[in-house]
Amino acid sequence: MADVDVFISNYTIVDPEIYQLWIEGFSSSEAVSYLKQKGFGHSMGAPSDLIASDVLDHYRTYSLIELYLNAPTKLMEQSCFQLEPHMRDLITEKYYSIDDVVAREILGKKLSSRYRKDLDEVAEKTCVKLKSVRRQFDNVKRIFKAVEEMPGTLTNNIKQHFFISTDLAKKYACIVFLACLRFETTKKKLQYLSFSDLLTCSHAIMIYWTYTYQHTGPEYYDTEMDKEFLLDLRELRCLLDKEKEIKHLVCMRLKPVLLERAFHELDGNFRSYWRALITIACNLHRNRELRDLFVDLCEKLIDPWRQNGWNREQVNKFLASITQSVLDLEISRDQETRCLWDRYMQVITICLDKMYHI
Repeated sequence: MADVDVFISNYTIVDPEIYQLWIEGFSSSEAVSYLKQKGFGHSMGAPSDLIASDVLDHYRTYSLIELYLNAPTKLMEQSCFQLEPHMRDLITEKYYSIDDVVAREILGKKLSSRYRKDLDEVAEKTCVKLKSVRRQFDNVKRIFKAVEEMPGTLTNNIKQHFFISTDLAKKYACIVFLACLRFETTKKKLQYLSFSDLLTCSHAIMIYWTYTYQHTGPEYYDTEMDKEFLLDLRELRCLLDKEKEIKHLVCMRLKPVLLERAFHELDGNFRSYWRALITIACNLHRNRELRDLFVDLCEKLIDPWRQNGWNREQVNKFLASITQSVLDLEISRDQETRCLWDRYMQVITICLDKMYHI
């Protein structure tokens, strides 16, 4: 007769530590070895075979619950597993957790079955177990399909349909947004950017440059760029004729706070920086130019600043000064240009601040 281990309980027991190991892609035997190294069960004198049996039982339970986690609304409605509300929230949040390094690798890639077959390369590069990488990829694909054409804001839609926290929903919103608009994030010169950098940049764009800017309601999408605004940005070309006035105001502001060498460098290269900012703005109505926003910021501004030895403080002082100088110049002339410039620079300033790594 074979020995059979039987566990009987009322409420489903979820051990947070064992569940975390399951989430991270540990096999049951790897989980047992890990727990033994940590002294799990040592204080109670539990034998190894009992620990292994307990871990296996937990793993079987989590595999069954996973069927409902693929559609969290079903987890709320099912009666097979009696879970306390706080525990139900915990397992959902953990199941949809995503590692920043994995998210960075997924950005810019097609969420296809073909790419899923190559996830072993992502696992090797990120040092995250393949099973965990696959879970994260499948979750991204599932959420993308669910919300890409849903009216309203991505973060709220993801929170409401997948019952996860705001911070986690924001991560998925970033991935969905960049995928929907097909922003270029995979080029070699952008590889230094972390997922956190791109998360901040994408949310700035969603807030200031989509139709949800100063609008609320289900008819407004933050996956749809405000086309009228992007077209109107062409009007900023008129600021090229005011280069001397802008330069004068910027230099007046920065001369007292910059070292002499830095000030002379700015004075000599102001035109190229100024024209880069205006050129990028005037071309954003073209889909290709919009998709290449991060590349253009890198090539036209960040690379020259690095070559000229700018530090991050200098970048932020320059951006604050040039933004305010245009606003001061235009305040009594053209209110429309002033509003366009302010809305444009809100995003550019945030992006350049996050993207400028020395």
